[in-house]
Amino acid sequence: MSGATGPSLQLRDDGRLRHLLTLAGLPRANLVELLDAAAVLRGDAAGRAALRGTLAGRTVCTLFFEPSTRTRSSFQLAAMRLGADAVNFDFALSSAKKGETALDTMRNLEAMGVDCFVVRHSDNGMVARLAAAARPGTAFVNAGDGQSSHPTQGLLDMLTLRAHKGADFSALRVLIVGDVRHSRVARSDLQALRALGAGEIRVCAPAPLLPGESELQGCRVFDSFDAAIEGVDAVLMLRLQRERMEEGLVPSLEQYFADYGLDARRLERAAPDAIVMHPGPMNRGVEIDDDVADGPQSVILDQVANGVAVRMAVLRAVLAE
Repeated sequence: MSGATGPSLQLRDDGRLRHLLTLAGLPRANLVELLDAAAVLRGDAAGRAALRGTLAGRTVCTLFFEPSTRTRSSFQLAAMRLGADAVNFDFALSSAKKGETALDTMRNLEAMGVDCFVVRHSDNGMVARLAAAARPGTAFVNAGDGQSSHPTQGLLDMLTLRAHKGADFSALRVLIVGDVRHSRVARSDLQALRALGAGEIRVCAPAPLLPGESELQGCRVFDSFDAAIEGVDAVLMLRLQRERMEEGLVPSLEQYFADYGLDARRLERAAPDAIVMHPGPMNRGVEIDDDVADGPQSVILDQVANGVAVRMAVLRAVLAE
């Protein structure tokens, strides 16, 4: 598979969204337009039937080659809230288990009349490659590929920040903590925060879990969590992938929590009205304590709810006539 990637593939000639593959290079105007639309859609995302005719007759397939709870479920709900037919591809029960390639799987489903593929895959850039190989008019949304990108998670995180801190990010101090190096969520969040003009972006992680310097451009990097969290307005915790301990990147889960876990004592160093975010799934007692995850400053369930609204906005945008 070959073809254009990035903004040239994502956007139509008139600047509207054709696919959503990455937030890297996505014009700020498109990003803000999606956030504005999602903010309006939040009521309908909760189950109202007002928009059930919006995508009637269109078919959305969640083509997931990796496990998912929140992302897959919220895309399916988003499609249904807009009146589209939703098809769930189950990798474990599919011909992909027999050796069929992702491209052949996509082309066969496309031949059945699928209008939009929501794709999660372990390979970096796979969603863009599928989009480049598809028929004109078939839309693609990246639901997480490899370690490179998770654009709708980035959007829902920004929507959550806007809901609690306002649309002007210029004075906002945001801290991202954990396994940034291997996190597609962190990459999309960083791209979105830069595009929206966040006042200060802080990153905190042990050295083996930091990405290259080019990906940290414009960020203040800390190895001390206690120093990094001082006075911040939002803390975005990342899931520690437990295999990192087996690879020797983390000495032990207990030591990781002592150094980089968020508990009530550490949270007191942040601004009094700071919010706590996490993309899920959470490893309680590893990256976040129960008292914080379920505490008054946690907006983690708001993120989940906002995910449906964001994905409604994205599906409506890429499937617009």
